[in-house]
Amino acid sequence: MRKLIAWEFLSLDGIMEAPENWVSPFQSEDVAEFVRAQNLASEALLLGRVTYETFAAFWPSQTHNEFGIADKLNSMPKFVVSSTLDQADWHNTTIIRRDVLEEIARLKQQPGGAIGITGSATLIQALMKANLIDEFRLLVHPIVLGNGKYLFGDENSTPLRLLQKKTFSSGVVALSYTTLKFRLVA
Repeated sequence: MRKLIAWEFLSLDGIMEAPENWVSPFQSEDVAEFVRAQNLASEALLLGRVTYETFAAFWPSQTHNEFGIADKLNSMPKFVVSSTLDQADWHNTTIIRRDVLEEIARLKQQPGGAIGITGSATLIQALMKANLIDEFRLLVHPIVLGNGKYLFGDENSTPLRLLQKKTFSSGVVALSYTTLKFRLVA
């Protein structure tokens, strides 16, 4: 069974998406290497429509294997969840339009390595509710943003167990958690 691994940049207060570029001040060579390793470790990529469109607008034009991951991202199988996307022009992309949770559960049953997911907050929250995410790899940045899109919404109670932690030179902390396959009840 393939693992579904979500990896995200987070602020200290749990925001994964904010209007301004809050990540840049904390970039360092060791953080960049960690991000590169995350991309190279996945054998397939799962994305929501907005993240897919952002990636598809950038990565296909990176022809010199920028950051060491362009060739990998451009050639690997990609799955985009969207009911509105007419076509997916980025090489090796399949659109999942219906029965999203069932289709992703089927993908996990296929042979192969890990499926990575990044960005895609709405999709990740739906996958958490359905207990389909196996692991979270979070890059927590030492900044409080106060507003933006939160990774963990109000309706998600997902018990986790810490697998690994690492602190980088910029103060960013990588936290890896496995999901426990039970739900907390209120």
